[in-house]
Amino acid sequence: MKTLDRLKKDNTSKILKIYATGDLKTRLSSFGVTRGSSFRVLSCSARKQTIKIKIGSTQIALRLEEAQTIEVE
Repeated sequence: MKTLDRLKKDNTSKILKIYATGDLKTRLSSFGVTRGSSFRVLSCSARKQTIKIKIGSTQIALRLEEAQTIEVE
């Protein structure tokens, strides 16, 4: 399984499955992070503790733990 945290800056991919539950899943969904969505990695902080992505016109910063719950192509 390949998760979002393994992607590098400027990679594009598509979300296959989200393993988050509860409030986190609701929050991700409200930002457009849903199955089938395409996105691009804009930047990664040192040691990838934060990963910034762009879905449509929305830019989102995800914590490493959050990115690890998102399976990508």
